[in-house]
Amino acid sequence: MNADAIQLVDSFPDVATYRRLRVEAGLSPKTQEAAERGLANTLYGVSLVKAGDVIGMGRVIGDNGTVFAVVDIAVRPGHQGQGQGKRIMAALDAWLRANAPASAYVMLIADGDARHLYSRFGFAETAPASVSMAYVADGRRGA
Repeated sequence: MNADAIQLVDSFPDVATYRRLRVEAGLSPKTQEAAERGLANTLYGVSLVKAGDVIGMGRVIGDNGTVFAVVDIAVRPGHQGQGQGKRIMAALDAWLRANAPASAYVMLIADGDARHLYSRFGFAETAPASVSMAYVADGRRGA
């Protein structure tokens, strides 16, 4: 096999790699605790590996019945724009189509132009009927 080849593998990176790749790809950083707790709840995930180094990732989370979310799609900047995000989405989409029961709600949050990629996999904007709402926890428990 070509040493420069990028392999898609059916496993999600460890916590340290996940945290590093999020930042490298321009996503928000996650604390060690948040990453440890969150990654334990991954239903399915993939990694892109080049010469033993993880250069991309994506995963599916949810209750494994009524709701699924595609999250943490990230590709190292030097490998963006080469179809790697499409490879990740194709793998996640194949898993969802094989495993999500009829009537399950599958969602994601699209940043910027990524919505064009996601629309190729059947995702449609929900506004104005629904809008995404969120907040980032500040660590204060019981507030």
